Amino acid sequence: MAISNLIQKFGSLLLSSSHHLPQISASFRPLYLVSQLGASREISTSTWVLTSDPLWKCRTKYTIKPIPKPKTGGRDHTGRVRVNGIGGGNKQCYRMIDFQRLRYSNEAEPSPFEEKVLLVRYDPCRSGHIALVAGDKRKRWIIATENMAVGDIIKTSGKIERMAVSANDGDAYPVGALPLGTLINNLESHPGKGAQYIRAAGTCGVILRKMSGTAIIQLPSKRQIQVLETCMATVGRVSNVEHNQRDLGKAGRNRWLGKRPDSGLWQRKGGWAGRKIRPLPAIKSYVNLPVPAS
Repeated sequence: MAISNLIQKFGSLLLSSSHHLPQISASFRPLYLVSQLGASREISTSTWVLTSDPLWKCRTKYTIKPIPKPKTGGRDHTGRVRVNGIGGGNKQCYRMIDFQRLRYSNEAEPSPFEEKVLLVRYDPCRSGHIALVAGDKRKRWIIATENMAVGDIIKTSGKIERMAVSANDGDAYPVGALPLGTLINNLESHPGKGAQYIRAAGTCGVILRKMSGTAIIQLPSKRQIQVLETCMATVGRVSNVEHNQRDLGKAGRNRWLGKRPDSGLWQRKGGWAGRKIRPLPAIKSYVNLPVPAS
């Protein structure tokens, strides 16, 4: 009763002296009080403040620092499960991988440069290992090759000489500068677009042949693609070759990786099951060659 009487007296005081109070413009109201006076609750217990702080930080610059990666549990922005079998697991950080070993500019052709391997480590976001390299006044993460070690010097060049180069493991060259039969990884589909093929652990491609400014590459799936000879590729095989031979040991280790178990429901195998002998697909070409006139 004492609190209700105090509120009534305070309200009557505000009504009697409202014409003497300074008027506050509607455009400047930094703080609002949300209250609903009723019989059960007569005092405001909640507030909210208007703020202009951004809700997320836009990362427009490259960084070698690990970025915390939030977990979604297979759910989209509405909260509904869109991908089954995802949930839990250890906390992970994403490291920005520079898949573009050679960056082209409109001013001049980039000159060859060397980089030193500072660190080779495990990455939770991919099957292969990654390497921290430094050179040309910058540091960056790249996909490590099988024989890459700390202290190695790797070379990156965009020139295609008359004679094929003798490249070492981890070097990046255009496919037109490498000899036939070279094992490659991190292959570009278009010059300057960045590596899109052969990035998984233990995989490698083979340069089969060259013809009229293009190269035929055999992928790990035995499929062949045709790219321009100026597309960059890294020499060697991707690191962590024994990735597909690892033994998890127990079901809990899969939960550490953020994988939930299946339901275990038995389903009858129909005609889709089993190995099928199919012919290899046709060569996929990323080259816009002129069509001969009929």
